[in-house]
Amino acid sequence: MTILRLFVFVAAVFCLSPDPARAGASEAVPLAIGETWTIDSTILGEKRRINVYLPAGAAPGAALPVMYMPDGGMHEDFLHVAGLLQVGAGNGTVRPFLLVGIENTERRRDLTGPTEVAKDRSIAPRVGGSAAFRAFLRKELLPEVAKRYQVTSERAIVGESLAGLFVVETLALEPDLFDSYIAIDPSLWWNNGALAKQLEAHGAATAGEKALVVAASADGQGFIDRSALAAGLARMGKVRFSYDSWPDESHATVYHPAALKAFRSLFKPAVTAP
Repeated sequence: MTILRLFVFVAAVFCLSPDPARAGASEAVPLAIGETWTIDSTILGEKRRINVYLPAGAAPGAALPVMYMPDGGMHEDFLHVAGLLQVGAGNGTVRPFLLVGIENTERRRDLTGPTEVAKDRSIAPRVGGSAAFRAFLRKELLPEVAKRYQVTSERAIVGESLAGLFVVETLALEPDLFDSYIAIDPSLWWNNGALAKQLEAHGAATAGEKALVVAASADGQGFIDRSALAAGLARMGKVRFSYDSWPDESHATVYHPAALKAFRSLFKPAVTAP
């Protein structure tokens, strides 16, 4: 009897539920949060998709700083980083930024430098292409973004895992390409940790003040030589270095909370007089 009554109740609710067509519901349409376009890269020899988030909180016509992110595909990290910037600008904890996400084609090729370790080379058919990927950013993507959008000279870059490795490598080799560097669980184990040693030995000098935030989950802390990083950064000049430990987060969960903290720390809105 109880089962029968439940069936009758469910059937009645179903019959009374409004038909979307009769209720005047519209057809579904795609939900857009920004723009997407492609660029034919001569340097990489391929077409690359670029996803761009345009902050709604920015003043009309205002030039914006730009945050670049590898792993910037719609099915990668673009959406949740765009969400952090959107909420931060909305609640006044982060300055509005234009977000430029670079969708991957061969991630392990683009985000790794050379390696002498056979195990490293086994992770993909091609590795060690970070120099070409950085040249693509410098010579092709950054100028294209500057042509398409009203931007300031301020640039930031954020990445996790191999993308975090690329962030630190870029600071070491071309520090003036960006102003703020955010590396979350960076894969500094690559090439037996040679990047931290390279930075300590001969990091490039900076032309102006830079900032580096390194965040490490419980999984990533063992691969980061903080003393070598700090020593290398000291040789470079004006680099503000902060290290955030996230022992309760894993490699799979650390990006979102660590990026939120870094954005709030580095990109606070200017305080205006009352």
